[in-house]
Amino acid sequence: MLFRKKMEHLCGYCENGTALEDGQILCARKGLRMPEEKCWRFRYDPCKRIPKRAKALDFSKYDQEDFTL
Repeated sequence: MLFRKKMEHLCGYCENGTALEDGQILCARKGLRMPEEKCWRFRYDPCKRIPKRAKALDFSKYDQEDFTL
């Protein structure tokens, strides 16, 4: 969920951090950090979270007849 109560306190989701090109986070409070590091100054920013992609559905078990009315 995007707005769940118990969000992991990862620097990649924090409003104090800015993502850099090399995959690191530049924190306004702590400096250069890795995205999976944790900090007690964490403030969740839902716009920085990229949801996981949904699995592709497998339609191979259906026939063309299953899709007609």
